[in-house]
Amino acid sequence: MKRLLMLFGLAVFSATALSDETHVLNGYWGYQEYLSTFPEQKTLTDKMIEAVKSSPVPLKRSQDKPVTIAVVYPGQQISDYWVRNIKAFEKRLDLLGINYKINQVFTRVNADLVQQSISLKEAIENKMDYLIFTLDTTRHRKFIEHVLNSTDTKLILQNITTPVRVWADRQPLMYVGFDHVIGSLMLADYFKSVAKPSSQYSVLYRSEGHISDARGDTFIHELDSDTDFILKSSFYTKSDKESGYQAAKISIAKDKDLDFIYACSTDVALGAVKAIRESGSDILINGWGGGSAELEAIEKGDLDVTVMRINDDTGIAMAEAIKWDLEGAEVPTVYSGEFKVVTKDDTAERISELKKRAFRYSDQ
Repeated sequence: MKRLLMLFGLAVFSATALSDETHVLNGYWGYQEYLSTFPEQKTLTDKMIEAVKSSPVPLKRSQDKPVTIAVVYPGQQISDYWVRNIKAFEKRLDLLGINYKINQVFTRVNADLVQQSISLKEAIENKMDYLIFTLDTTRHRKFIEHVLNSTDTKLILQNITTPVRVWADRQPLMYVGFDHVIGSLMLADYFKSVAKPSSQYSVLYRSEGHISDARGDTFIHELDSDTDFILKSSFYTKSDKESGYQAAKISIAKDKDLDFIYACSTDVALGAVKAIRESGSDILINGWGGGSAELEAIEKGDLDVTVMRINDDTGIAMAEAIKWDLEGAEVPTVYSGEFKVVTKDDTAERISELKKRAFRYSDQ
């Protein structure tokens, strides 16, 4: 177990405690593990991958009435992933010729819980055809289980690609996102390639939850297994810029010889950038997701690297999933969009081309 203590409002746990973490995704199927275990699902996921890359093929059946869609997202953050996702989703629905009505609510990450609860309750009371939500905390999970077991509303879970094992008999319509493990391993490979032997590092998690486990613990486990790097400190934050800044300040003050800081989200990373700049050190720092704010920081040299989501893939996949469902076709249980590693050494031309591809709908 992770041993927690409180320091300036931040949850801090000892580096040694994490070496005992043997089940990074305890209770979940890993994305690749799930596809390997269920070959029929891999076939469906591969079909979705091709559909996302291809031009839209309009809905083949007529609709008596619009499908109703509720979207409840933690979109109030520096990362523009969520806002772009919904733009791409609506654009693809339009191109697919689907008649729909959508109700969307953006809340803060792991905050505004009352607003989340009200919005989710309204979606169920109004008997929405589809609900697009996320799964990170225990509170999320309890609500999702209620929807799965007690309603006809179909769930798309966004920003998670690891099916819950105990929901084997009644999974959501689809888990969709950019697999946190795959992205974290790509960043681990980067640091393994550029950091010196016996490098010392700190990890800045988001708030406690599945995403922190998948991004942070995966990264630590990979470095423990394949390097002699030394984890000096680890912090849970509040998933925002200010707590990322405070955690990075503490980690830098605590360990003067840090070589790099691994940040688990955009907002946390940009807070750490400020702390590193104030310290006058040359500590390496990563972003996570490669949205507009991170790419700007990369181009300015404030961030050294990020793993960039080909952002609009997931919005397109969600629209395709609804089309397939309306046509009576089977929808894959999981879908992960594509990543690209971007560094401050990349040319402006490469970054521009990646932006065009990643934001092909959401920039229109």
